[in-house]
Amino acid sequence: MSEPVAVPLWLFVPIVAFALWSLLDRLLIPSGRWFLRRRLNRLIDRVNRRLDVEIKPFQLTKRQVLIDRLVYDPQVVAAANDYAKENNLPREAAMTEVYRYAREIVPTFNAYIYFRVGYSIARAVARFLYRVRLGFADARTLSGVPAGTAVVFVMNHRSNMDYVLVAFLAAERTALSYAVGEWARIWPLQQLIRSMGAYFVRRNSNSPIYRRVLERYVHMATEAGVAQAMYPEGGLSRDGRLRDPKLGLFDYMLKSFDPKGANDIVFVPVALNYDRVLEDRTLLRALDGAAPRRSAWFATRTTLAFWFRQIGLMLRGRWFRFGYACVNFGAPISARGWLTAHASATAGDLRSLDKEQRFEIVGRLARDVMGEIARLVPVLPVSLITTVLLDAEGPLDELELKTRVAALMADLEIRGAKLYVPRGDRDYAFHVGLRMLVLRRLADESDTGLFSAAAAERPLLAYYANAVAHLR
Repeated sequence: MSEPVAVPLWLFVPIVAFALWSLLDRLLIPSGRWFLRRRLNRLIDRVNRRLDVEIKPFQLTKRQVLIDRLVYDPQVVAAANDYAKENNLPREAAMTEVYRYAREIVPTFNAYIYFRVGYSIARAVARFLYRVRLGFADARTLSGVPAGTAVVFVMNHRSNMDYVLVAFLAAERTALSYAVGEWARIWPLQQLIRSMGAYFVRRNSNSPIYRRVLERYVHMATEAGVAQAMYPEGGLSRDGRLRDPKLGLFDYMLKSFDPKGANDIVFVPVALNYDRVLEDRTLLRALDGAAPRRSAWFATRTTLAFWFRQIGLMLRGRWFRFGYACVNFGAPISARGWLTAHASATAGDLRSLDKEQRFEIVGRLARDVMGEIARLVPVLPVSLITTVLLDAEGPLDELELKTRVAALMADLEIRGAKLYVPRGDRDYAFHVGLRMLVLRRLADESDTGLFSAAAAERPLLAYYANAVAHLR
């Protein structure tokens, strides 16, 4: 019984491998999962105690469970059946397409990645590039929001930095689930974005199945009270002006909304502005349909040259980041209250209306929310000075330029605009704005100390003036 047993090497290796796998599968992996889950639950409890809007159980549900719920939603199944009949396809083929869309849309929210990794990255990037400021927050924003209420942050869209900036500033209030465009569906960015609770939206998809799957996911998340964030303009502003709202996501949230139900939906208007938008020249170029398409190599070369110039400015002590980035939060607009007041003919209930009637009401609500965003847009130093330079008929000396900027500020204040004055010092605000324009060669300074708009850069100056043009 004690004699050694000889085992061939070809058999010994699989036995050892199987034993190691059994050890991992039955002991080490479950223990590791238990340890990580315990730490994650502690983090969620700790975070929920300080958030205005708690993380919802829906966000903590396993992704595959949500995918299955979405795929077998009765309205999704009905849409798949209709699509299969109309296109003479097997039902299984339509359901395969549904499953593919569901996997594309449903996020994988991870509280640890959101509040530890994502928040840290967003804070570091935002503060490295900009002087980030919370300019104004209405006292009613998220104060006393009843449990179960779906909070939707509705924002203007000026830069892809918007996602980073608002995620950073709102992290003390709630965990946001973003509606993100297709630009973010690149590896490994999409994995990080999805793990932070964002869901991808195909802006121009005409597939009826896709639209139904997206609609039902948005409905599920809204009904569960998940805090969401969306850009109703449907894309970045090309000329700096606010764009008309698209109604898709508004409609998805409201078409099944019961105004007499237990839970409400509140829309929080959020307005952003920057002294410098990183994509400004690219956005302006997109307005020119005749402009030749740039190659990937040109884009890479231009990007590298841009950052080498920034490094050169840093080494010479002349880099002042990209100026100020400011966010204003307005008062929540209750869907229940708004519909009751403005859709009294239907008692605020849109579920019985056809698409045309529903869109007419939803469009009015969306325009009201966008009107609040327009009113809240922060007025920053660069927008002020570009406005004055473009209005001037000729070069101005520093005193005249400062006088006109002060007069514009006074006029905007009378109109109720939200000015952000750095350090509370208007003289400082004037000089940092002018310095930014001179360093970028958007404003010319003559030998005699006169300032004027650079002739070749007037479209770019107009881009920044347009951000506040509606407030005048």
